[in-house]
Amino acid sequence: MSAAHRDWDEGSPERLYVITRGRSEVAGRTTFDLVTLIVARSEPAPTMQPEHAAILRVCASPLSVAEISAHLRLPMSVVTVLLAELLTEKRIEVRAPVPKAILPDHALLEAVIRGLQKL
Repeated sequence: MSAAHRDWDEGSPERLYVITRGRSEVAGRTTFDLVTLIVARSEPAPTMQPEHAAILRVCASPLSVAEISAHLRLPMSVVTVLLAELLTEKRIEVRAPVPKAILPDHALLEAVIRGLQKL
């Protein structure tokens, strides 16, 4: 099969260019990590770009940028451009990832264990 007849779902550069309308960088200072959580603030509109609508559908509950990229089968660079557009339109909310639990000092845990063992 020639390059002109490749399936658009294969991630061809032409398809990715069309999806992002030629943009390759996120405007402004918004940066998205792989673990940044995204949640939809609105329903997809019938006139939306299909990829934007897909993001809003899958983000009914919070999903990370990496998960969105996997669901849409698009590179993260393309997903971040799409997310930036949705954020500008206030259609999504960006949340910091859940922080790791702050664990008590290891020495304190050992002291508690020794105290419990003496009981």
